Amino acid sequence: MQKSLPHLIRLTAVIAVIGLAVAGCGRKGDLDPPSAAATKEGDVSKPTKQPGTVDKPFLLDPLL
Repeated sequence: MQKSLPHLIRLTAVIAVIGLAVAGCGRKGDLDPPSAAATKEGDVSKPTKQPGTVDKPFLLDPLL
């Protein structure tokens, strides 16, 4: 039992680090509010761009 304790601690640390790395993924900041035209028409499924913002594509964007 003594030999497996360091292995268990190491495994727990690796799982915690992976969990924190995955939880940190994503864009910073608030969600973009829908435009006035989209809310009038009822179509809020398409994202809107704020004036003056540059959309940088991300490696995993095609999967979303």
